[in-house]
Amino acid sequence: MKKKGLIVGAGVSWFAWKLLIVVSLTLTIVLCMLAFLRLQRFLPSHSQNPSSSVSRRFLHPNWDSISFRGDPKVAFLFLARRNLPLDFLWKSFFENADADKFSIYIHSEPGFVFNESTTRPSFFHDRQLNNSIKVAWGEASMIEAERLLLEEALKDPANRRFVLLSESCIPLYNFSYIYNYLRASPRSFVDSFLDKKERRYNPNMSPYIPMSKWRKGSQWITLIRRHAEVIADDDVVFPVFKMFCKQSHNCIPDEHYVQTLLAMHDIEGELERRTITYTEWNQSATNMDKSSWHPVTFSYADAGAEQIKRIKDIDNVYYETEYRTEWCHNNSTQVPCFLFARKFSRGAAMRLLSEGVIYQFDASAIMDPTP
Repeated sequence: MKKKGLIVGAGVSWFAWKLLIVVSLTLTIVLCMLAFLRLQRFLPSHSQNPSSSVSRRFLHPNWDSISFRGDPKVAFLFLARRNLPLDFLWKSFFENADADKFSIYIHSEPGFVFNESTTRPSFFHDRQLNNSIKVAWGEASMIEAERLLLEEALKDPANRRFVLLSESCIPLYNFSYIYNYLRASPRSFVDSFLDKKERRYNPNMSPYIPMSKWRKGSQWITLIRRHAEVIADDDVVFPVFKMFCKQSHNCIPDEHYVQTLLAMHDIEGELERRTITYTEWNQSATNMDKSSWHPVTFSYADAGAEQIKRIKDIDNVYYETEYRTEWCHNNSTQVPCFLFARKFSRGAAMRLLSEGVIYQFDASAIMDPTP
């Protein structure tokens, strides 16, 4: 009897152990399925066109045709770490402009307020976003901040052009010239190109972002309203970037997101595939080590009239990976490539103002503006 009891006890124990294994495996499968379904809420299927998944909070077939009162505005979107160190230069830029033709939005660190104690120019007072986030370079938070700026600016139907600027950017021309330059073009200015040697593409993106749509380019974009809507309203491609494009994987989201998103929507034909913000890169590294290139910061000594004229005279950009020379046109008219430049120190900006370098260009319109 004792032996039989021992056998029965062992059988029960073995049955309980198998039941525990089955329950554990079942729970694991259920959790995996829930995680997969949760992911599918944000990501398109392999065959799905992302544009069909975009929610329609803002989108309209032709935003530029929507009626509104007053002049079309250019929205200046400043992406700042904290304050705007070149606010005194921008004061000179905006004070000579028609206040009905521009608007200003600033993404700064959470809690930072632009008022009399943090900036003298009244143009910037209370222009900070109240829903700003902590931004880290090389992370998805950078493109999230850009999207927050666009979403806020899109609330004003008069905003028709959207210019993303860093805290170290300067305007190369006065307001009238820039305003007419932007209004004259029916296209967005988005630096976008293929990189055949690109190693930043994460294969885990492939079910949602095909390699053929992967693009690279400058973060500093200028958009027409319809394209700004596409970016602000995206709930498909952004979650993929947030999950798979990370600095730890040598993927910098702000150099790929907008370009890839617009390629996914098949609207590259509506772009001038170049940026209008000049950046000078330190090319002291060898050709084999271009990953170490970094933007040059212009100091007081670098910001003379000759240097600014050199930037203004640039009329084409060469894309080595595509063997493509992008001649700078605006609505079929050949124009200077750049309206803004970065990165400028406070000393450099002071010199530009004191010597009257950046406002020597004729303010008259360069072409007939379009609505």
